Amino acid sequence: MADANAPVAAGRVRVTQVGSPIGRHDSQRATLVGLGLNKMNRTRDLEDTPAVRGMIAKVAHLVKVDEAT
Repeated sequence: MADANAPVAAGRVRVTQVGSPIGRHDSQRATLVGLGLNKMNRTRDLEDTPAVRGMIAKVAHLVKVDEAT
């Protein structure tokens, strides 16, 4: 699993939801929705921006981050 703060050369990251938001704070649920994730094992390719990295860091325990191909 890649570190949420690790640089990615391609400028895009692949974020996969691997944890359930059940029992989490509403702000963490909203962050997952903001990333385009709302069900387990859903994957999104997102631009590697500081805003996206901040969102990933907030829910790092619920997502897996890889380099997008």
